[in-house]
Amino acid sequence: MSDFIKHECGIVLLRLRKPLSFYQKKYGSAFYGLNKLQQIMQKLVNRGQDGAGVATVKLDTEPGKRYISRHRNNEAQSLKKVFDYVFDRFEDVDPELLKDADWLKANHAFMGEVLMGHLRYGTHGSNTIENCHPVFRRNNWKSKSLLIAGNFNLTNVDEMFDRLVELGQHPKEKSDTVTVLERIGHYLEQEWHRLYNYYLSELDDKAETVQTIIQKIDMARVLQKSVRGFDGGYVMSGIVGHGDAFIMRDPNGIRPCYYYADDEIIVAASERPALQIAFDLHVDSIKELPRASALIIKKDGTFDVTAIQETKTSTPCSFERIYFSRSNDRDIYKQRKKLGAQLVKPVLEAVDYDFKNTVFSYIPNSADVAFLGLVKELGNEAKRIKQEKILALGENLNEEALNKIMRIHPRVEKMVDKHIKQRTFITQDANRDKLVSHVYDITYGVVKNYHDNLVLVDDSIVRGTTLKTSIIKLINRLKPKKIIILSSAPQIRYPDCYGIDMSKMKDFVAFNAIIALLKENDKAHIIQEVYQRCLEQVTLPKEEIKNEVKTLYDQFTYEEVSKKICEIITPDDIDIDLEIIYQTVEGLNNACVGYGDWYFTGNYPTAGGNKVVNKAFINYIENKAGRAY
Repeated sequence: MSDFIKHECGIVLLRLRKPLSFYQKKYGSAFYGLNKLQQIMQKLVNRGQDGAGVATVKLDTEPGKRYISRHRNNEAQSLKKVFDYVFDRFEDVDPELLKDADWLKANHAFMGEVLMGHLRYGTHGSNTIENCHPVFRRNNWKSKSLLIAGNFNLTNVDEMFDRLVELGQHPKEKSDTVTVLERIGHYLEQEWHRLYNYYLSELDDKAETVQTIIQKIDMARVLQKSVRGFDGGYVMSGIVGHGDAFIMRDPNGIRPCYYYADDEIIVAASERPALQIAFDLHVDSIKELPRASALIIKKDGTFDVTAIQETKTSTPCSFERIYFSRSNDRDIYKQRKKLGAQLVKPVLEAVDYDFKNTVFSYIPNSADVAFLGLVKELGNEAKRIKQEKILALGENLNEEALNKIMRIHPRVEKMVDKHIKQRTFITQDANRDKLVSHVYDITYGVVKNYHDNLVLVDDSIVRGTTLKTSIIKLINRLKPKKIIILSSAPQIRYPDCYGIDMSKMKDFVAFNAIIALLKENDKAHIIQEVYQRCLEQVTLPKEEIKNEVKTLYDQFTYEEVSKKICEIITPDDIDIDLEIIYQTVEGLNNACVGYGDWYFTGNYPTAGGNKVVNKAFINYIENKAGRAY
């Protein structure tokens, strides 16, 4: 993606089903769990570089012994620093003792059987250590202590906060992380006291009562109560201090989660390939966690997948398929190739089927798979054209004519190179453009000046900033006759509210285009009319709110918006023939069947989405910078 956007976090939950000594004997290391946790998190590092955190829980520790260990880091290279901290603790341990799993568990932190890891992208707010997961709700009772790590955003934090206050709580801040932690913690305690009161009358010994509670705690019951009223996209994982663990998914399946279990491990993570690589698994052995369900692991190592809510329409995040998840997932790879292949017809029409004088390339690094799909389909189209021309020659077929026809093929080159690995999003927006201009380089000597068309594939265009300030200016130095940008995703028109920093209307080049078109065509009054209707719905229950912003886009065709976007991202100081061709929504749904398309259509899967889009538009009109949820 030419424009970087922060997005979903990464989660890992790992349960060792055998004693640590088993892994020492079979795999030669008592650090098997930690090593696997690190390996999976490294494969998920694309999902979060603002912070990282790990936590472990030891089973059956003696009173007075530490059983929960946690470490988080919000600095550059946070993942490396987290595991440096963990493993540095063993630097001075006698080599023989490093082979003694029981001694390590009794004497060292992080040597637990239940492990959790989290990688964070902060979509909003400050990047403080308190924002990093896992978050911890401390209690002197093991079975009331709670660790939570998640990939989530709730659209109704205010509503959930008020419910906590109604319960008598005094949360330290109004955020979805605190809300989730406190709600689950509250109902965990409620379940604990329910069981305590029940078994205390049957058992004489209070310690025996507590052990019975540990066996009987119904985590499905806890989670069912906790998530009532949640509106948003989420995968949330948790570990209770005594050893129960869970990971659960929202009713629409917006956020991704996969799991695997055998007699040695139970593991869940945000992306399937991370599990495949870490444990050398066949793709079919890994299961997708059903929406509205929780994978619940008991202290004794047994597990079950349990429905905790009613399922709603399945609308997994399509941006996972377009950009966020790594493309080494089998299904995502195929979908991205298909997205690229579907752009062949419109781009060939744009260059009048001139294979000879058109160079095809892509914008690194995330558009490469869509480009592969485009190239393959270009080859198929060239083959079809050659067959037609050969057949059309009939009796006039000769070697010269045949050679001319056989030279029809797509010219495929790598024209843009992202040669610096520096992640420019770390800097402030004001300085980012200057850094971006030095990240990309171009290949000279391939494009014939003022003669060749140059086609570049991008996986999506959000703001268009990098295209305007860097890439278009760079490739203009090659002096092509025409530049065509292909977006494998449709026009991004609406904000996200489920875990991505796409929440401000002014950041979308498509939205800026529609506002410009309305003003240029004497339809500016519609902007104010939509604003008023949004204001009128502010106090309504979220279930009654309608997406009023759709009205703005109804005024112009898809092609008219694309043309205006093209004008907006064309640098002021160059004279160039530039065209942008977007994937259609129909094309997206054809390639990614059954996935959510609210970024492009405004059809949000939860009621809170309509509330968020209207609020985002109000913020735009009132020039407020805050997020809309």
